[in-house]
Amino acid sequence: MLILPPHSGPRRWDWLEERSEFSKRRAPKRPQKEDAAWFCSELVALELSNQTEVFVIGGGPAGLAAALAARQRGFEVTVADSLAPPIDKPCGEGLMPDGIAALQRLGVNISARHGQRFRGIRFVNSGLSAEAVFPNGTALGVRRTDLHRIMVEHAATAGVCFLWGAVVTGLDGDRVLVNNEAVRARWIIGADGGSSRVRRWAGLDIHRRKEQRYAFRRHYQVAPWADFMELHWGPNCQLYVTPVGPAEVCVALISRDPALRLEQALAAFPYVASQLASAKHRSVERGAISVTRKLARVCAGNIALVGDASGGVDAITGEGLCLAFHQADLLADCLIRRDLARYQREHRALARRPALMASLMLLLEHRRLRDRVMRSFATKPQLFAHMLATHVGAASPLQGAATGLALGWSLLTT
Repeated sequence: MLILPPHSGPRRWDWLEERSEFSKRRAPKRPQKEDAAWFCSELVALELSNQTEVFVIGGGPAGLAAALAARQRGFEVTVADSLAPPIDKPCGEGLMPDGIAALQRLGVNISARHGQRFRGIRFVNSGLSAEAVFPNGTALGVRRTDLHRIMVEHAATAGVCFLWGAVVTGLDGDRVLVNNEAVRARWIIGADGGSSRVRRWAGLDIHRRKEQRYAFRRHYQVAPWADFMELHWGPNCQLYVTPVGPAEVCVALISRDPALRLEQALAAFPYVASQLASAKHRSVERGAISVTRKLARVCAGNIALVGDASGGVDAITGEGLCLAFHQADLLADCLIRRDLARYQREHRALARRPALMASLMLLLEHRRLRDRVMRSFATKPQLFAHMLATHVGAASPLQGAATGLALGWSLLTT
């Protein structure tokens, strides 16, 4: 197991009066390094401390965001994951402007040198297209592994202690069982994804709603042909094309068919297929399950869930990461106030807009409705622009409702 030493700043043990001799051992001060690859090349093997204030289970973007937000509030934080960075997961790899802003609030400044900027979204369906630029800045296409690397480096700089390759086997009150050792924590955060064991251990695996689709992703060595993220609609699937570099695009397929793969699906998208015809593969095809899950509760006792562990919206929205970043910031505020009831309430509110947009977009799986909506978007581009503003949180709920009414009227009159 590889352990990154924590920040040697002040510790707050108001919740625990006794300390064993083992727990008093301090990790050596982390050396100051400018190299962005330091965290994965010079990790230091240390003895595992048996107590921390916040223990985060899961070292993906959601867990890292939770750790960063907690460190901003002065908590001592430990993150455990059975894998080692950089951790990959198939996704569309587009960070919307609101997601970039949420990262900045966590102290992570991500820029064009980390990926490829794009200025809006384009829908393509049966020869019709509709596009709009973001009203609140530009978005960034960035490889998932690069995003993870950047977030780990920032968290290490902030003083988060990492336990890479650590297997968490259970919870016992305020103790986390890690590699057959118990670590005592004031707060335990489950950020271990859609198949969360923390959710199950905490008795929170009670669904109000659950649906799933299947996603597959591959990178191609080709110059992006547009400064938009493109969403191509097919008869039984959707294809995302995201610029992630000056000579690279990410292509992601989403469908309800677990057997459908990219090469097979591309036959339904001749334009995209022609653009990729001579392009080299920059990665192998990888798959994941996109789950829409609504939980009855996201916290119990001293345990709280973030990211996909706390429920999720369909990947068609591209809002999963942004939602997790907002949840992490909210949770840290609630921890400092010892008020997880507030987290439960406001967690639902955070998910409301992405869940609504996912439901509306999934309605477009019905071909006749999709054709009519696309005609409205093509003839009234301001409708699509207003819809995009709602999607990325740049429009108020009232403006979003007005856009919905305008679209409904357009469908009735065209």
